[in-house]
Amino acid sequence: MILQNFVVLEGTDGSGTTTQLELLQKKLPSSFFVATFEPTKGPIGKLLRESLRGKIPLEPKTLAYLFAADRQEHLYAPEGIVSHCQQQKLVISDRYVPSSLVYQGLFCGDAVVEQLNQDFPYPELLLYFRLPPEIAAGRYEQRSERDIYERLDFQKKIHQRYETVLPRYCEKGGTRCIVIDATKSIAEVAEEVWRALSHMPILKTICEAGTSQ
Repeated sequence: MILQNFVVLEGTDGSGTTTQLELLQKKLPSSFFVATFEPTKGPIGKLLRESLRGKIPLEPKTLAYLFAADRQEHLYAPEGIVSHCQQQKLVISDRYVPSSLVYQGLFCGDAVVEQLNQDFPYPELLLYFRLPPEIAAGRYEQRSERDIYERLDFQKKIHQRYETVLPRYCEKGGTRCIVIDATKSIAEVAEEVWRALSHMPILKTICEAGTSQ
């Protein structure tokens, strides 16, 4: 099932998805736009973040189950993604099901992760921030705090999985996928992101509402 008005940003660590989401928050009115991310700010998401920082060791399969549980809440809680989309708001999430298919699938195998996520709706649009792992490494190595996945050897594997997993995921769900050249400057990437969003009916509604206010 496609969830209308729902957009997902995906890419390897350091590809710039978080930066672009922050820019959109400044550009779009909060009354019509919801910016969110995974892992979430909820209790399960907080546990996941602690684990990803290496502070709480968890088995890979445990992580896969926790990501799915966090996503269930993210989607279906009273103020979740589904509710906002049904209220005709544009919801953009930094990471979603594809991240689990790529990251947890590498450790647990595709079958386990696909089964855990098979009932979740597909986004209307997916933007894939494509960035060579070597360039990504130069970005996240400057961070004061890094995740356990932010290693060049591992990110090379993740990059390859994105290239193979995303086309299959989008084709299966009917999601429109647009590749963003994340090697460009922040401003140039922002232009590509905006161009991709501009084709969505919900964005036209938002822009018209903003003009009339």
